[in-house]
Parts: sequence; structure tokens; C-alpha cells
Amino acid sequence: QDYALLSKIIAKEKVNIIFHTSAYKHVPLVEINPLEGLANNIHSSINVCKVSFENNVDKVILISSDKAVRPTNIMGVSKRISELIFQAYDEKCRESSNSNIKTIFAMVRFGNVLNSSGSVIPKFKSQIRNGGPITITDERVIRYFMTLEESAQLVVQSCGMAKGGEVFLLDMGKPVKILDLAKNIITLSGYTIKNEMNPDGDIEIKFIGLRNGEKLYEELLIDSNSIKTKHPLIFCAKEKRISYEVLLKKINELNKYLKSLDEEETFKLLKKIVPEWNKSK
Repeated sequence: QDYALLSKIIAKEKVNIIFHTSAYKHVPLVEINPLEGLANNIHSSINVCKVSFENNVDKVILISSDKAVRPTNIMGVSKRISELIFQAYDEKCRESSNSNIKTIFAMVRFGNVLNSSGSVIPKFKSQIRNGGPITITDERVIRYFMTLEESAQLVVQSCGMAKGGEVFLLDMGKPVKILDLAKNIITLSGYTIKNEMNPDGDIEIKFIGLRNGEKLYEELLIDSNSIKTKHPLIFCAKEKRISYEVLLKKINELNKYLKSLDEEETFKLLKKIVPEWNKSK
């Protein structure tokens, strides 16, 4: 969020490619700290884009999330607005009268990464080590997963293909039922499942209910349109965007509400910027 420091580092080190991955990502924590989550995630994206534009960085890639699609939580809304910011800055570059400005802004949108910080698998393993129970929000929950190596390689390859303004989607394969994942981890760890059919089992599975802002399933497309790329696991979404001038005006207005801690007006404006946002109760 420190614009001056960011600018100094990028200029001094002559940075030519940026992967903007940082954000407050913990959905329930951001739900109870919505203004801080929005301020951090949106302001940092603005700063990264502005500094990249001013220093004529070659390529800037936003690491987005499937939670940006029809978001039900603040983290997802902030990621969707970050996508719009990157597209707006790409438009700004394309329309610049300065022919030397050639920065390419693009986004990569994907789901959960196995064994990453906060991932469900390390949590399940920890719960098993403590003798259980394994806790699952809802027996119907499904998620897409890919390995850290897969996601990193596909992000880099997306960067190589970026021409400006794209929303790249990574093929996450088939969705996985979290309940099935929990059962497999229990048995692969050498334990049995404790339930009504097997009351003497080792590890029980408990359902604790969806947390605020969580979905039963995630999506990668907003407008149901994507096109193939030269890589079989990378697709490109064709989605609506907001022009730089219009979006910047709304972001400036949003910053005013965030600074005054006006949650009501902040949420009203969020709904105008991201009309598909379906705020959880």
C-alpha cells in the first residue's frame, strides 16, 4: 500500500514483470473487517497499476480468484474490483498518446491451491493428528483444486501469452466434494471413520455450517463465455469491463467512504461497481 516505496523499488531494480498476488484473502476475517479488507486489496491494486504504468513495466499480472465471480463475500468483491482496475489500466495504456508506454495488464483467475497457506488439507491433517473431529462446513460443498506447481507454471505461461486486458482462466479439472476429500485423508492416514455405522472408528466428521460469505461451490466465468488459447489448460474469458475514467471516479468516491468508515455508503457503491455481488446475510 506504500506508493512511494513501491515506486522507488520498481524504478531502482528496473522491474519488468510483476505478479500481484498480495491481498487479505481469509474470507471470514475480511467479512468481519470489510472496510479494511477493501481498502487494502483495492488500494494495493491501484498502486501496483499506477506505479507499473509510470515506470513502463513490461507486464503486470493480477492473481485473481474464483471468488471474484458473482461474489458473496467482501474478499471476492475486492478481487473483482481489482480485475476491473487492471482492465481499466490496460485501456489507459492502449489509449495513451505516448507511444513509449507499452505496459501489458492482464489477470489470471483460478481456485484453490493444494497445501497452500490456509488450505483445507493441512487443516484436516492437523485435526487428525489431534484425534479429530474433522470439521466441514456443509456436506454439499465442492471446490476446485490444483497443485502449487501446476498453478505457478500456468500463471507464468499465461503471462507469456498476455497481450493486454485478458482474464485468463486455468482449467482446474473436476470439482472435488470436500466430504469425500476428508474421508480419503482419514483412510490414507491409516485411520477409520467414526460414524453411526462405525461408532468405534478413529476420526469423526462434524458439519459446522457455512461461514459468513462462503458458497457451496465456486465458478470461474461471469458471462459464460470463454475462448481457447494455444495452451490446453488456459482459457480466456470475454467479460464486460468499466472504462478507466468511469472506474477511477467510482474508486475515488469509494476511498472517501472507506476513509470516513461509512459502511452503508461503501456497500451501496460496491453494488453499483459489481452489480452481480450477492451480499451474504
